[in-house]
Amino acid sequence: MDVSHFPGLGPLLDPLALAIVGGGTIAAVVLRTPIRDLGRGLSALRVLGRRRFDAGALANQIAALGRISKRHGLLALDRSVIADPDVAAAVQAAVDGSTPAEVRALLDYRFAARLDRHRAGWEVWAGAAEVAPAMGMIGTLVGLVQLFTAMRDPATIGGAMAVALLTTLYGAALANLVAAPIAARLKRQARSELHERTRLTDPLVALARVEPAVPRQIREYVA
Repeated sequence: MDVSHFPGLGPLLDPLALAIVGGGTIAAVVLRTPIRDLGRGLSALRVLGRRRFDAGALANQIAALGRISKRHGLLALDRSVIADPDVAAAVQAAVDGSTPAEVRALLDYRFAARLDRHRAGWEVWAGAAEVAPAMGMIGTLVGLVQLFTAMRDPATIGGAMAVALLTTLYGAALANLVAAPIAARLKRQARSELHERTRLTDPLVALARVEPAVPRQIREYVA
């Protein structure tokens, strides 16, 4: 970025301070986070601009599947095309003869696993928000060391003082204006999605009550 167009920003930009805070924060997050969770944290950025999850369309699809199963039996759902993996797994379990309690347990497990994946994403950014101010303090100490070692050379005192002050500024800004808001937004979206998905549990469990369960192995043998 050409700071000549923004003369007021010139004193606030320092490559060394940026490297200490930005590089230190990235290094700390990478060292404390499994690689898979790092990927989830980065991929989670794609959902920041999306609308909150709405289970209405899935609830309507489940209701339609329920009407079909009442007319033609659960076997009629065996070839249904269901995009949502949780709903698809629950429907397939009902078709395969799982009891209502087993379908409910399956959904509870899948919803908990989904929340864990979302948690891994927002914790990456929460970790960055936690580390960034500490990196700013480290940069301040680096700047103060440079300042004290440059006391005999007034020409270098200004640069050392800039590093000491700007690293604190960068750390606070990165934590409170970038990382923490991202973590909070991802957390809200994950909790909202989980709340919406719980609306699907009872209708999916009801599918397993439509007809007596018949194991898949018996159906294939009879066929």
